[in-house]
Formats: sequence, C-alpha cells, structure tokens
Amino acid sequence: MDYKDLAELIFPEAKPVEYYEKKYPERNLPEGAVVSRFAPSPTGFVHIGGLYQALVARTMAKKTGGVFFLRIEDTDQKREIENGVTDIVNSLKDFDIIPDEGMITDTEEVGNYGPYKQSLRKDIYQAYAKHFIEMGKAYPCFCNADELEEMRKKQEAAGVRTGYYGVWSKCRNLSVDEMVQRINNGEKYIVRFKSPGREDRKIRHKDVIKGNVDFPENDQDIVIIKADGLPTYHFAHLVDDHLMRTTHVIRSDEWLSSVPLHLQLYNEMGFKAPKYAHISPIMKNENGNKRKLSKRKDPEAAVAYYEEIGVPNEAVKEYLLNIANSNFELWRKQNPDKGIEEFDFQINKMSVSGALFDMVKLQDIAKNVISKYNAEKVYNESLEWAKKHDNELLEILNDKEYSIKVLNIERGKTKPRRDIAKWKDVKDCIIYMYDNKFFSNNDEYDFDKINDKDEIKKILKLYVSKYYDEADDQTTWFGKMKDLAEELGYAREVKEYKQEPEKWPGHIGDISTVIRVAITKRRNTPDLYEIMHVLGRDSVEKRIELLINK
Repeated sequence: MDYKDLAELIFPEAKPVEYYEKKYPERNLPEGAVVSRFAPSPTGFVHIGGLYQALVARTMAKKTGGVFFLRIEDTDQKREIENGVTDIVNSLKDFDIIPDEGMITDTEEVGNYGPYKQSLRKDIYQAYAKHFIEMGKAYPCFCNADELEEMRKKQEAAGVRTGYYGVWSKCRNLSVDEMVQRINNGEKYIVRFKSPGREDRKIRHKDVIKGNVDFPENDQDIVIIKADGLPTYHFAHLVDDHLMRTTHVIRSDEWLSSVPLHLQLYNEMGFKAPKYAHISPIMKNENGNKRKLSKRKDPEAAVAYYEEIGVPNEAVKEYLLNIANSNFELWRKQNPDKGIEEFDFQINKMSVSGALFDMVKLQDIAKNVISKYNAEKVYNESLEWAKKHDNELLEILNDKEYSIKVLNIERGKTKPRRDIAKWKDVKDCIIYMYDNKFFSNNDEYDFDKINDKDEIKKILKLYVSKYYDEADDQTTWFGKMKDLAEELGYAREVKEYKQEPEKWPGHIGDISTVIRVAITKRRNTPDLYEIMHVLGRDSVEKRIELLINK
C-alpha cells in the first residue's frame, strides 16, 4: 500500500484537485487589481474591528478595479449563533460596504467562486486534503483526547513547547500499512499536515502593513481535517483563498503569528501565497493603559451600538478612515464636500501600532457629517431612529412641516449648526421649540450675567411693547436689539463694552441672552432670530409673558 491508496481509503468520493483548479480559474482582472475578502465567523455580533477590516478590504479592491467578497467561515458550528450570518450581511449593507461576490442573505449568494459558506465546501477541502495525503504531506492521526492531554502534561513537565511536532508526533511515522489497518479496524482519526519545518530555522515575511517580520519556521503537525470531516481554519484558509484567487489577505494582527504556518501550507501545496496585511487592533485607554476594545466590556465594540445611539453610518466610516490613514483628516479639511471614495487610501500607511478609539473624535466627525445634511434628511433619519428607540421624539416629529422648519434653523449656511452628533441628540436640541413640551416642563431658567428679576422683567416688557415685530427681517431685528440695549443703558456693541466696561452694566449680548432664555430656557441655542421666526408671534409672546408673570 502507498500514500495514494491511503488517500483513496480516507476520501474515496473526493474529486481530483484538477477539477477545482479548472472550475475556479484565475480571474480576468486588470494588472494590480486587488481581490480581497471579509471572512467572519457567525459566532457573535459584528465587532467594530471587523467592520474596519471590511472597509479597508473593500476600499483596496474598489480602488484597483478588483473584487471584494464576503465569505462565511462557519466550520466551528458549535459556536455559531442564531441569525449570525444575517447579522453580518445586514451590518455590511447598513454601512454600504457591499461585496461584489459572496453571501447576500443567510442562504443566497452571488459570484462564480462559491460556495461562499465554508460548511458547504466540505467536498472541496477533502479533495485537497486527499491531494496532500497522496503527496505524503498529510496523514491520519489516531491520538485521542486523553493521549493528547497526557502528552501536553509531559511537555510542560519537561519545560518544552506544547504541541504535536517532532518526536511528539507519534502517528507521523506510522507505516502506511499500519495506518490502513487501523482505519479498517474502525479506529477514529483526524488528518494532520506533515510539517517539514524546524523551529531553529527562521523565515522573513514582508507584511504589507507591518513591513519585514522574522519568525521561527512552523514545525507543528496541525490538524487540517477534523473528526466531523470539516477543515480547521488554517486549512480552509489555504484552499479558499487559493481557489477564490485572493491576492490580499487583510485581517487582524492576532493572526500574524500564523503567517509561518500559512506560508508553509501554500508552499507545500505548490500554490502562490497571497500578500498579507495585518491590521493593528482598535485600542482603548483604561487608566493610562492601552487594551483592545472588548466585546464583553465595551458597548462601542459592537457595530450595532452606533445604530442604537444614532451615529450616521457615514460618520463611522469617516472615523475609521481617519484612524486608518493619518492624512485623511487633512484631506477632509481640504475637500469638505467630496465623498470618501475619492480619498486616495494607502494600505501601507496604516499604523503599525493600534489606534486608540476616541468617541469624542467620532462624535466631532459625526457633527460635521450631519451639519451637511439638509433639514429633510435630518428629519427622515431622526424619524426612522425614533421609531425604534424614542417614542417621545417620534411624537415631537409627528408634525413634519413644522419639524423640518425647526431642523432647518442655521442649516445650509457657510457655517451650519454643529450641535447634533447622533440622532439620540435631536430631542434635546429641539424639544424647547414645541409649545406643549415647553409649557409643560418645569425646567429652571438658566440666566447668565443679567439675573436680577426686576431688570429681566423690565427688558422683556420693553422689548415686547416697543421693539418686537414678527415681520422684521434679520437686519432690522438686530438693529432693534441694539436700540433696546441702548435705551436700557447697555452698550450697543460688544467691542464698545470691552473697551470701556466700567461705562455700562453690560452689552447687547447680555440683553439678547435674557430674551433667548425667556423663549428657550437655554443660554446656548442656534440663531435667536431664526428661532423666533419659526416659533411665531403668539408663541414668542406667550413664552415671554410666562416668565414676566413668574
């Protein structure tokens, strides 16, 4: 008996690898086109780091006229969660990271290089495992869990590396006849790769992001086919990325240590290895120490979190590009109205160390993004968010025409309002504009410099009786505010007051703050003229009268 007989015994139904090489030919793409993938496991929520990888992979493919595909790595079926694939597909769709090929629902796919779900590719893996055995580069291993555990304890006691390698790989040197006999006797087995490596030898790998990295050679005889007939991650990665003609494997740097093994597998199978780009994780500062964003500890680690608080997906992508390439921020300042797809992203400029997650920065970017939306878009996005998350906001937005007027205050200008970072903020930003909410709440009036009750009453009474006219345009309105300040003995201009502060009790800004607080109960709001114009005369006068009577 030889290795071909052994291979035939183990995988009698497997097709020759030439069948698959012909079925999945080299792609007809332009020179330098990147074929990249996002290959998550459906074992939990989509992590912001996973979205980061997917964005980088898609950006590289799109920029070079290549292909970006979604592959589901579901060979560890014990850990798979319900709707795991659906959540992955929908998360990418929500962020407009649409694959050219791959899974488009839990059961549907597009593309000619599928199946794109690993659990459906069992026959393909077995064909290549059979080929490995035929070449004498893989073998059945009959060691059971108890034997492996005993071996691990001996290794630990001897102070050597744990694993299945060298003298510890007890099934590696069985004769083919013995292997065949044990299989025919019904002994259970898995299939291991026969590593030609030695740990005392080094390899040098040039990573697209990390640069040159030296490793010891792999000498572990890893499992490639498990007892259930499905492959391990390492072997599936080899077969899938080869047959799907992946040119760039863009993944988290937790896989960097696997590079020696993966390159060895490619070399032993006679395949051209893809380029590897290992992305540093997104980190968090905790008491002065950096750590990875944790699925368990950090709500912001989950992609779903950003929908829950209402950060626009566009803003999340801008933030991720901002931490991916340090020159993105300058590019955005120079090109405020361009789409992010026009940014010349460079994968080799990504940080070698992990970027710190900065929620303040993300929200600042989100403010910029939302500030460019017109009022109708802000209304529609807020409404959709409110339907899921905030009944009171939904009630407020019931009057569409009025709400759009409210949201249009200070919008569409050279320097538009930047007070909304997420849809969760909208209610607090506009609730005072609705009379039923304004008159029913018991919020205190938040006065500033002028806080004497008699002085406030005097200012408000004079303003309503002599200066307020709803028909005034903004220039006329502002002129009357100056006249009001002057009549009450305040400086007409702020700069006049600053030059001689002892001359006046205050300035026009202090007067307008009194009116602003009377109308909104807030010191800081968007443009006061626009607020009064949207509220209308009846509401403005009722609000001022309410405070005078208080």
